[in-house]
Amino acid sequence: MPALITLTLNPALDLATTTDHVAPTHKLRCGPVQRFAGGGGINVARVLHRLGADVCAWALAGGAAGTQVRQLLAAEGVPTLLQPISGDTRENFSVVETTTSQEFRFVLPGPTLQPAEWQACLDALATHTPPPRWLIASGSLPPGTPDDFYAQLTRAVSGLGVRVAVDTSGPPLGAALQAGVALVKPSLRELRDLLQQPLEQAADWCTAAQSLVRSGTAEIVALSVGEQGAVLATREGVWQAPALNVPATSGTTGAGDCFLATLVWALDRGDAPAEALRWGVAAGAAALLHPGTTLAQADDVRRLVRSVPAPMAFTPQP
Repeated sequence: MPALITLTLNPALDLATTTDHVAPTHKLRCGPVQRFAGGGGINVARVLHRLGADVCAWALAGGAAGTQVRQLLAAEGVPTLLQPISGDTRENFSVVETTTSQEFRFVLPGPTLQPAEWQACLDALATHTPPPRWLIASGSLPPGTPDDFYAQLTRAVSGLGVRVAVDTSGPPLGAALQAGVALVKPSLRELRDLLQQPLEQAADWCTAAQSLVRSGTAEIVALSVGEQGAVLATREGVWQAPALNVPATSGTTGAGDCFLATLVWALDRGDAPAEALRWGVAAGAAALLHPGTTLAQADDVRRLVRSVPAPMAFTPQP
């Protein structure tokens, strides 16, 4: 049975292409289309599989797009358990404007889940034997799913020794933190929205991440701050690592998922928090080397991690 399970309630068939210039009204002639199995947890599973982790991607999928997601995962060799649903899996669309390297991302809401569909997924994970070491729940919740789904899931597996990592936003993020998770990975914007604070300086980021750990809502907070790197807070301390200077000429889609996947991989194998942060930053940078949701390649991650400097320790505030 897998040591790590990822969960994607709202997977997607990701379409990626390019065009010279994005403008309203005009027909925009695009380059060749690339197709990827997408959605937060699926992206995390794809990267974990490349790193050699014992992982299985759980997701809810339906319709023609859901079938294509299944086929794409099988082609990559990612162990998968897809629960069929009555609705059609969504498609997302990203376009890189080649004249500026700007990326435009169009994200659809996904199918409306029936109560029996999300409940069956919750029940299956809560009774999975043997339980995984990590359960990584990542991505948005599709319509029809209660905002506290991730919180319900966390409580359901809390007595089984499962470490739950959550990467989401808005009310589902707040509810999950109230349940108390092992790891949470907000972006800076998501943390600002959660805490209703401007968080303008690096010291503010570190203090805010530290506050979540001290409150008991998360054992580990992995805060991604884009071009300015990332912050990791645990009970042992707080560290900040700069981003590598890798131009995002092919877009940034999936960089956060690569960061999360590799961070969990490093923590699961016993790396110290600061070292795990270095690996996560390297994976986020590696994702920028490839278009669409091609995601980070293991060789790139192992090469780039040598360039990530030792994270700086943040002096705890009283």
